[in-house]
Amino acid sequence: MRTEVITIRTGSRPVVRDITAEAARFAESEADGLLHIFVPHATAGLAIIETGAGSDDDLLAAIDELLPAEDRWRHRHGSRGHGRDHVLPAWIPPYATLPVIGGKIALGTWQSICLVDPNGDNPTRQIRLSFING
Repeated sequence: MRTEVITIRTGSRPVVRDITAEAARFAESEADGLLHIFVPHATAGLAIIETGAGSDDDLLAAIDELLPAEDRWRHRHGSRGHGRDHVLPAWIPPYATLPVIGGKIALGTWQSICLVDPNGDNPTRQIRLSFING
């Protein structure tokens, strides 16, 4: 298995950040196998979605609707509503495994690999990319 950790800047507000290019660069020297992506943070996840057509903003709006940033959460350190950020990985998991064929990630036409980070308290995130030969 080959593995590498990359750092992604997410800033100080909720964000859906496309990391497809970074993942593709990691996988391009490989043949066939599986790319596993893991976010070792308790308040972020990974989603495979279409970006650039409003879906990224729709996802953030859906998170706010389903998991509002209010003071009702028992987990209360950090900024207001931070407890919801700790619940997020139950809905948007912190990992994804994707097939790689001939060094190319086998995504659909409109699919992108996205880091979903609603937690503005942490402006950078680590992401572990791992490749397992097929």
